[in-house]
Amino acid sequence: MKTRRAFVRGLSWLLMVLLATPPNLFAQQGGAAPAAIKQEELDQLLAPIALYPDALVAQILMASTYPLEIVQADRFAQQNKNLKGDALTKALEQQTWDPSVKSLVNFPQVLTMMSEKLDRTQKLGDAFLTQQKAVMDTIQGLRAKAQAAGNLKTTKEQTVIVEQKIIKIEPASPQVIYVPTYNPTVVYGAWPYPAYPPYYYYPPGYVATTAAFSFAAGVAMGAAWGYAWGNTNWNGGSVNINNSQNININNNINRNNIQNLPAGGQGQWQHAAEHRQGVPYSNQALAEKYNQASPSQKVQAREAYRGYSGSALTPQEQQQAQQRAQQGQQQAGQQATQQGQQQQKAQQAQQARGGEQGVQNLDRGAAGERGGAGDRGGASQLGGADVRGGSGSRGGAFEGVDRGGSSARGASQRGSTSRASSGGGGGARAGGGGGGRRR
Repeated sequence: MKTRRAFVRGLSWLLMVLLATPPNLFAQQGGAAPAAIKQEELDQLLAPIALYPDALVAQILMASTYPLEIVQADRFAQQNKNLKGDALTKALEQQTWDPSVKSLVNFPQVLTMMSEKLDRTQKLGDAFLTQQKAVMDTIQGLRAKAQAAGNLKTTKEQTVIVEQKIIKIEPASPQVIYVPTYNPTVVYGAWPYPAYPPYYYYPPGYVATTAAFSFAAGVAMGAAWGYAWGNTNWNGGSVNINNSQNININNNINRNNIQNLPAGGQGQWQHAAEHRQGVPYSNQALAEKYNQASPSQKVQAREAYRGYSGSALTPQEQQQAQQRAQQGQQQAGQQATQQGQQQQKAQQAQQARGGEQGVQNLDRGAAGERGGAGDRGGASQLGGADVRGGSGSRGGAFEGVDRGGSSARGASQRGSTSRASSGGGGGARAGGGGGGRRR
């Protein structure tokens, strides 16, 4: 008897602890890690841009982590083709995009490619966030393949430099950048991954030629290129930032009002999650790392994808509206967090009370073997002295529901002579006198 009672008590306490434990505690301890992207997929994603000049590659990699702003910048570039110089600088300063996105306004062809192939842009950005060094190494590997195939060399448009197995591509003239156009299935030689054919993109109006590698008209470094602060650090496997770069091209930029700048404006690039504008990350680990946006921001992102741009507002009004929305979202998030904590505490308290009551019930049942010799009667039965009646009804599990009480079925309910006459006394299901009559 004592052994069984101890076993029941231990089991009951274990049940109470499990009920009081937050359900997501064990899941949090696992800690999901970002899934590594396969090498063949990295090659596939990077094939269209690996042979671009280093400075342009750096801007593309950073900007790809902000796909919604790419769409917005592409629309801006299409609608403001005639803006140049100070007028373009003024218009861009009113936009809240990341500097890397603004820098691509100089290259409408690149913006259009990234906007039209938005799913690939987002995959590229998430790959860069997850495996930055692997991305940089993959670009170098693709360049080596193109060079070995005889399709990457110095021309009047670009200079190819090899330094200790690192292949750099720089403009032949620092004032003009040429964007190459090429077929990845040709320029890299035999493609090693038939199941992952390389992506490609031909700009509007492109006419295919027999050459594996060709250039469109060069792009002069205009006002937008003043935002090009990224540098490829091939040996370190990263992109570095220097906000003083290209200051001679555009010195009218506020170079300090940027949230994700390294200390002193120089150092390794840092992703700014606020520029994501609610676009979901590809895996839970990235979402947790960068504190994924609220549901309202996701709605805004979907609207932007569908073509809503809020063009009825001026840029200043749009910025003010965004600031108000962010403040409202922060307040709503804080309130939701407080409510969630209060609800969790209430649930834990309720579960703890239920566990304690369960222990009492099981103890009572064990001591009396569910009624003992009195056949579920007597002081040790499940409901105390008066089964289904009195203040001890079912150990208090339904207390306040008016299923017991002295007025509900009497102190000797179901303990009447009609059911107890054969057993008599305290042994009849009511633990009371046999003279009570049934109501």
